[in-house]
Amino acid sequence: MAAKKKAATFESALEELEQLVERLESGDLPLDEALADFERGVKLTRECQQKLASAEQKVKILMEENGQVQELPFDAPDQRPGEPE
Repeated sequence: MAAKKKAATFESALEELEQLVERLESGDLPLDEALADFERGVKLTRECQQKLASAEQKVKILMEENGQVQELPFDAPDQRPGEPE
């Protein structure tokens, strides 16, 4: 991989991670390849964790008020819109 790839979707990163796990579990890889696959797997795991954390944060921020879904910025105070501070 000479050129850096664009950021992968969560699903594609997870799929690649699953393929790496299968390759590593087979036990048929030379040490150098196994280490490279392991390093790639660690990177993919971190990317997936970041994407999940971001999605979780967004879900927590979405709320319904008066039948409308509102999204607040991450740094908003812990209050609902329309409530006194």
